Amino acid sequence: MAIVTVEHLSKIYGTGETAVKALDDVSFSIEAGEFIAIVGPSGSGKSTLLHLLGGVDRPTSGKIFIDNTDIYSLNETNLAIFRRRQIGLIYQFYNLIPVLTVHENITLPLLLDGHQEDKEQLKNLTKLLGLQQRLDYLPNQLSGGQQQRVSVGRALINNPAIVLADEPTGNLDSRNSAEIISLLKMFNRTYHQTLVVITHDERIALQADRILSIEDGKIAKDEVVRS
Repeated sequence: MAIVTVEHLSKIYGTGETAVKALDDVSFSIEAGEFIAIVGPSGSGKSTLLHLLGGVDRPTSGKIFIDNTDIYSLNETNLAIFRRRQIGLIYQFYNLIPVLTVHENITLPLLLDGHQEDKEQLKNLTKLLGLQQRLDYLPNQLSGGQQQRVSVGRALINNPAIVLADEPTGNLDSRNSAEIISLLKMFNRTYHQTLVVITHDERIALQADRILSIEDGKIAKDEVVRS
């Protein structure tokens, strides 16, 4: 069953002679529990695609359905709520709030929704992430790898329909990069978490179920790596 459906998606920045077509009539679907890697050269449109999938930018034309919801039919308030509950975002530079502890950063989506945390879920999640002894630490007291683990926890705390990771290992050394990808794969394989990763690293891309190659705003190749 498709958890994500993208229909004739286009994004144009600017107008007239200065207009840039970042995405050009892109269509594809993602099955629930699938791990997809998006690759392509700089300026190809892959980050634009991720931002549109994440509900943080609006397309010029086309539609995106996530868990049967046409996300761009929602107003800004309802889109923000949907994004917080159904889309987990992981960025290259962590985007943690420096004055909040590990515990507060991970549970921030719940707090914004006015929901109480599930203490058992939080305990299990932080144990899997190796953060159970760091819950009272601030981000500047953590290594880069630990900070990215916090951002992974924040992305997963609401059990979202889809997790989107934009170069999640781009700011890490090789050891921490391997650990973060292993964690994401574990959540994908064990808990069937749908996962989309933008990466320049071919080794990471080849661990996905499918690789979408983006060139000049179009899908140049949609390749099944493993079924």
